[in-house]
Amino acid sequence: MNSAPIALLAGATGAVGARLLERLLARGDGPEVLAVGRRPPPRKHARLQWLQAELDDLEDALSGRAFDQAFCCLGTTMKRAGSKAAFRAVDLDGVAAFARAARAGSAGFLGLVSAAGADAQSRNFYLRTKGEAEAALEALDFPSLAIMQPGLLRGERAEFRAGERLGQAAAPLLDRLLLGPLARYRSVAIDSVATALEVAARRRAAGVHRYDSPAIEALARDA
Repeated sequence: MNSAPIALLAGATGAVGARLLERLLARGDGPEVLAVGRRPPPRKHARLQWLQAELDDLEDALSGRAFDQAFCCLGTTMKRAGSKAAFRAVDLDGVAAFARAARAGSAGFLGLVSAAGADAQSRNFYLRTKGEAEAALEALDFPSLAIMQPGLLRGERAEFRAGERLGQAAAPLLDRLLLGPLARYRSVAIDSVATALEVAARRRAAGVHRYDSPAIEALARDA
């Protein structure tokens, strides 16, 4: 790689990560992209490199590398993970390991895809795990940390999930009922989350910033 800015990306084969990758590569002035993971990204490009690594090897695999910005789009489901321990290994341990590697590489910005309602004190296992991951990243003291907390993600996925298809079909009606504080649980387009991440990286607002579904859509409109 040359001296151009380098963006580190985890989760490039997922719904949000794949769309974010497209946005980063589509920009003529965009950064070099280093996608890290067990599977190669869905496309090839002159500004794209892939580093194969398992989650528990991320820090060693990325040791000694420098980054300008980093994006963590890692995430699994309880069904795919098979157990709570396996879920935490990805959505907490893997996310934290990636963030530590990015911080060690001097990344000035980190963007994370979390979830609406994430709370380290929640009684809900999923939301508590997401909240713990957010807290782990905050503790690393990135100059700029953008945490996306979307509700149900709308859009096509490579993997068919019947429950999510039903949720997407009902989303337009349900979203109208989610008013006031409940608006953060509204559905949001996958493209909007990817766009918001890219915009947040360019703005690089100092400190920690969380974006719920309405804020994600608003940020995406400023692209």
